[in-house]
Amino acid sequence: MDRLDELLDAAAPLLRRAEDVLDSAGAPPGHPLWDDLRRVRLMPADAARAVAELRPSALAGAAPELRAGARVCAEVAGSLPPPDDWEGEAADAYEDLRRRTIRQLSGDHDSLEERFEATADLAAALHEWMTRTREGLASVLADVLTSAEAVTLTAPAAFPPTADEVQAAADLAVYVLHAIAVDYAEAEDLLLGSQRLATPLPL
Repeated sequence: MDRLDELLDAAAPLLRRAEDVLDSAGAPPGHPLWDDLRRVRLMPADAARAVAELRPSALAGAAPELRAGARVCAEVAGSLPPPDDWEGEAADAYEDLRRRTIRQLSGDHDSLEERFEATADLAAALHEWMTRTREGLASVLADVLTSAEAVTLTAPAAFPPTADEVQAAADLAVYVLHAIAVDYAEAEDLLLGSQRLATPLPL
C-alpha cells in the first residue's frame, strides 16, 4: 500500500458524501462539474478508485525487454548472408527474399525493430504517466481531506442538503475529477500517437 492507497481509504467516505449530496440536489447551474463528469464518466470515488488500480510496476520491465527484442531483430538482419558466388534464378530469388526479410526486421519505420523500439517508448511513457497520475491524485486527495469543503461536508448532514453543502460537494467533486480528466487526456494522446503499432507489418 502506497500513499495514494492510504489517502484514498481516508478520503473515500468524504467522496461518497459529496456524491450523496449531488445525487440528492444536483450541482449548481453552470458549475464546471458537469463538463468534467462528461469527460470522466465516473463519479469522484469511482474515478479515484480507477486511478488507484493503475499499477506502474506491471510496466517497469517492459521497455528494456522490448529494446532487447529490437536488438535481436537488428542482429538477425545483419547476419543474413548474401548469395556471394551463388548465381542463377535460385540465387536471385534468395537475394530478393533476403532483402525483404532485412527490411521487415530492421531499417525503416515499419520494420519489426522500429516497432519494438516504438512499443518500448510507449511502455516507458505509460509507466511514467501511471506513476505521475497516481502521485498527482494522492496530492489532490491530501488537499481534499484538509479543505473547507471537507469541513462543510463532515458536519451533521441536513436533508435536503443546504446550499452550502451543495456548493461544497460540487467544488470538491470537480477538484478531483478535473485532475483525473487532465491526466487521462494525456493518456489518450499517448495511445492515439501509437496507433500505427496496431497496423500489420508490410510484406
